[in-house]
Amino acid sequence: MAFSDYYSGVQHIGIPTKDLGTAESFWTKLGFKKTGDFPVGDVIFMQRDNLVIETWHADEVAGKPGAINHISMDTTDADAAFAAAKSEGFDLIDDEVQHLDFWKKGIKFFNISGPDAVIVEFCEIVK
Repeated sequence: MAFSDYYSGVQHIGIPTKDLGTAESFWTKLGFKKTGDFPVGDVIFMQRDNLVIETWHADEVAGKPGAINHISMDTTDADAAFAAAKSEGFDLIDDEVQHLDFWKKGIKFFNISGPDAVIVEFCEIVK
């Protein structure tokens, strides 16, 4: 399968913040609801309909115009997607699939670099 066959669309957009409470209040005022709260890393996920924002405390670009850290694409098989991205010559940021203890069973993800240093993450929420 081609790498593009391993993801279905945007999973979330990662936006750093200098103040997690202020960010949560802002997104709540816009009609978002908190769907994930992960004290390790000071990360929260806010969702409205099919748009999910991941925001976390502390990042060198927080507070600057255009401060989106990454766009995450939804995949059901991060390992196969990683192998396909590698074989197709994408500029991999990670040497291997990464793991975090988010959600019930964790996530698996990796990042590639696009034009102008755009970071695109491919993330599997483990079921």
